Amino acid sequence: MPEAPALRIPSVDESPATKLLPFVLALVAGSVDVIGFLGLNGLLVAHITGNLVILAAHVVAGAGAPLALMLSVPVFVAALALTRVLAAALERAGVAPLAPLLLLQLALLCAFAWICVAAGARVDSNAPAMIVAGMLGVCAMAVQNALVRIGLAGAPSTAVLTTNITLLTMDLGDMLLGRDAGRIVKARARARHTWPAIAGFLLGCLLGAGCEAALGLRSLLLPAALALIALAMGLCLKIPATSSKPC
Repeated sequence: MPEAPALRIPSVDESPATKLLPFVLALVAGSVDVIGFLGLNGLLVAHITGNLVILAAHVVAGAGAPLALMLSVPVFVAALALTRVLAAALERAGVAPLAPLLLLQLALLCAFAWICVAAGARVDSNAPAMIVAGMLGVCAMAVQNALVRIGLAGAPSTAVLTTNITLLTMDLGDMLLGRDAGRIVKARARARHTWPAIAGFLLGCLLGAGCEAALGLRSLLLPAALALIALAMGLCLKIPATSSKPC
């Protein structure tokens, strides 16, 4: 029997939509992270390392450790694992995982926003409903972290600013000081991918902070709307099992 055609994973460089997608996803991550931090008592839905630091500070200070912070790490890891299982199932079925994972992220962000908006202006971040909402946000960011690794070849991380700034700084150093032409070319290409993710995350933080100050947790509609734009961009690709022109 002839082998089934290999599933084609789109490259971040292959179309205007794929080039812009990391920037839009970084906007999502930056905005939802700062909104969650301001509105849910310091919960960072996109930065699990930050949650560990805040949790450790609570423990050392003798303060009560918020349940959401304690749950964020295992929930994030579990969501990553389930996302990988889902992506593998999609790949076996001949479906490129990018658009389905973008849809899943959108659904999780919409559920996160819906619970928070329904809770009203005065929110108890330790209430069970709000803890569930926060974990939905954590799951959405786990999906986003996975999908850029699984579904978009060559894409930078869109939710880890420290790593991206480190890479960009090192690449700028290679471009300015390096003598190996091949290494300089690679550094220039990597920097071209990294800086939009950095700019998107920073802009997302600014937009999210401004919206949260004005609207409270209703501002979670902003990252949900951005995730909808990202999904539209992913659907625009219409990726088949064999190569064809993207839109």
